[in-house]
Amino acid sequence: MARRVTLLSKFSFTSQKKLQTPPSLSTLSSPDKTQSRETPTANSHNKNDCFIHNLECHQHIQKLSAFLQQGQTEAAQNLTKSLLFSKSPFASPSDLFTLFSFTSPSLKLIFSNILFSLLAESKMHSEALELYKAIRKEGMQPSITSLNLLLETLVTLNKFDKTLSLFEEIIKSGFRPNKFMYGKAVQAAVKLGDLKRAYEFVDSMKKKGVSPSLFIYNVLIGGFCKGKRIRDAEKVFTEILERKLVASLVTYNTLIDGYCKVGELENAFDLKEGMVRENVKPNLVTFNTLVSGLCRARKMEEAKKVLKEMEARGFAPDGYTCSILFDGFLRSGNVESTLALYEEMSEKGVGINRYTLSSWLNHLCKEGYFEKVEEVLQKEIEKGCVPDEVVYNTILNGYCRIGDMNRAISMVEHMEKLGLWPDCVTFNSLIDKFFEMKEIENAEEWIKKMREKGVLPSVETYNILINGYGKMCLFNRCFAIIEEMEKGGIKPNVVTYGSLINCLCKDGMLLEAELTLRDMVSRGLLPNVLIYNMLIAGNCAAGKLKDAFRFFDEMVKGETRPTIVTYNILINGLCKKGRVTEAEDLLPQIKRSGCSPDVITYNTLISGYSNEGNAQKCLELYENMKSLGIKPTLNTYHPLISGCTKEGIELAERLFHEMAQMHLTPDLLVYNVLIHLYAEHGDVQKAFALYHEMVDRGICPDKMTYNSLILGHFRMGNLSEIKNLVSDMKAKGLVPKADTYNLLIRGYCELKDFFGAYVWYREMFENHFLPRFTTCKKLVTGLRQHGRLQEAQIICSEMKAKGMDNWISDEGLSAVANM
Repeated sequence: MARRVTLLSKFSFTSQKKLQTPPSLSTLSSPDKTQSRETPTANSHNKNDCFIHNLECHQHIQKLSAFLQQGQTEAAQNLTKSLLFSKSPFASPSDLFTLFSFTSPSLKLIFSNILFSLLAESKMHSEALELYKAIRKEGMQPSITSLNLLLETLVTLNKFDKTLSLFEEIIKSGFRPNKFMYGKAVQAAVKLGDLKRAYEFVDSMKKKGVSPSLFIYNVLIGGFCKGKRIRDAEKVFTEILERKLVASLVTYNTLIDGYCKVGELENAFDLKEGMVRENVKPNLVTFNTLVSGLCRARKMEEAKKVLKEMEARGFAPDGYTCSILFDGFLRSGNVESTLALYEEMSEKGVGINRYTLSSWLNHLCKEGYFEKVEEVLQKEIEKGCVPDEVVYNTILNGYCRIGDMNRAISMVEHMEKLGLWPDCVTFNSLIDKFFEMKEIENAEEWIKKMREKGVLPSVETYNILINGYGKMCLFNRCFAIIEEMEKGGIKPNVVTYGSLINCLCKDGMLLEAELTLRDMVSRGLLPNVLIYNMLIAGNCAAGKLKDAFRFFDEMVKGETRPTIVTYNILINGLCKKGRVTEAEDLLPQIKRSGCSPDVITYNTLISGYSNEGNAQKCLELYENMKSLGIKPTLNTYHPLISGCTKEGIELAERLFHEMAQMHLTPDLLVYNVLIHLYAEHGDVQKAFALYHEMVDRGICPDKMTYNSLILGHFRMGNLSEIKNLVSDMKAKGLVPKADTYNLLIRGYCELKDFFGAYVWYREMFENHFLPRFTTCKKLVTGLRQHGRLQEAQIICSEMKAKGMDNWISDEGLSAVANM
């Protein structure tokens, strides 16, 4: 009866045209005389087949009528069932009903209920719905029992839209739905997430004097809890109590689960105590729900207490309990507890499912517990639980992440020994890692093995290859792979082109990147915002802002919505070119586009104005971002404090304290700026206090730190401390370079210790560094004035030998140089 539904409308039309003599009966009584004159053999065969068919239909209908007339309902049901499930002469159940109705109109109501019920019981919902329409056309209504059965069938088959359509038709027909029908309608509406409609059904049944059942209330509570509308769920629960209905275990468990999902654990436990007071005993589901809620909240100690209570009440933890606890311990980062739990559950004979096992092993791999991973795997195999490809791929991927390729490959061998076949995911993990390690030969070897083992590359495989070759700038291979994909019937996707465009942009091949974009579009693939961001970033990095904005305009016109990342790239590009005002002018456009400036936006602008020395604009942007609720980061304070140093030490100190209020720990860059600022102002005590603070925090000073401290001592005239600082600097592996030596020579000169400056010059020269012209001139002048002509002459000779004699301009220096 494969053609039942499609032939229904056709037959209905035919039966209406020839009401006096249905085609199925007319040929039996009086064959058409005109047709009998036709002699071709084919027509004779067709007439014979039609005759046999109609005769068979007539005989079945006569039998059905006879059974029903004699009150043999069971025999009629059996015959109808055989017509439904075996080769039948009827085009559809509706065809059978229409023919029966015509021949036995007095029995059609009884027969319609038999046929309708059988279709509903057999889950032939499409045929049952078509039959319902045919029955309604006859002015009849199926029985309540058969309608209940069909609504139940539709809900069971997840045909929720059809459930609601049938229910609406039942109401429109004037039929008064019963409590069961309303229940199925409410259930279907809740399953579709239409809680408003579900509640309207409940209101409707109340108005018609039909009291909602506990089943209906439970369904509503479940829907509200799933939608996290816990207050609405509470109202339904209150209504249950007000109507003196006895809340069931399902009611309590559903509401407890709702509380747990919204994090109201106290309410969940209160309800559990309430159900006990009402003599409703918690079951395994109750305890698992509470444990799950506690695990989600990472309250693992409390979860363990619930587990003990559960066991004390005689409930043994099952696989689901185990999965919940594993997830909770993993969320809390407590790997040791997961291992202890595994051992405990193993002793109790409780197994974990493959999903949980895979998730747990993946976490162990991330934490580096590889020996334990293989131990657990072996135990599972010994227990008779053969891990699948997903589990092995998880472990293999873990080894790939840490670069232990020998063990990763050993996982492939283990899989094959157990009769498991490495799949695309297996090979993709290995190939991707070898490319990441720049071991191109190994990557290509596994590509070859993949084909040898009959595993067809997926689009993800090809994307890995393109990304791998692209990062090595082997672009000819990338384009060859795209051609290979097309020949193999695998269409490149946005990721394929995105990987290639990204690599081309990073290599500065911007023209080739744009040509790849055009090729992508010509193949019907629309670039997404990520691809446009790559092109804009590439052009900004190359200083081609005109082209960057051209791509920006193109994406907007093509209805690809820019993100805040897009705008941040453009702002950064403008700031690097010194066009900070233009960058700031993008802020209103960002807001108009539906985006919101983020911390990166403001950090970039503050950095731009800081480089220009515009401290007032830096502070203005800083205050704006805070007023918008954007929390500053260290990258905010780096340019902000640096840019504001000229505004005075008080402002820098205020910003430093605000950092602490934001719970931000200063880094080396911040400390260096402040230490240098204190040093310049001659406040060596505060400079050293910050120095000791940073060291105590485990931040190692660098040459800039020491240079600032040296400067501070020069400002205070403390020459005795400077040698110690330089010695400490060297002890920490920080070799003084030209900037430190220039600072030392200049500082000694300013304090009129020219011989001391000469000593530093000698060390500088012997370490193959040369002083600046101004420093050298100042030193030679000072030595000459203090009668150190020999030292001055040595410096002049050495500088002349290095081709740096053009700084000697006055007669005195020239004389010294020519001595």
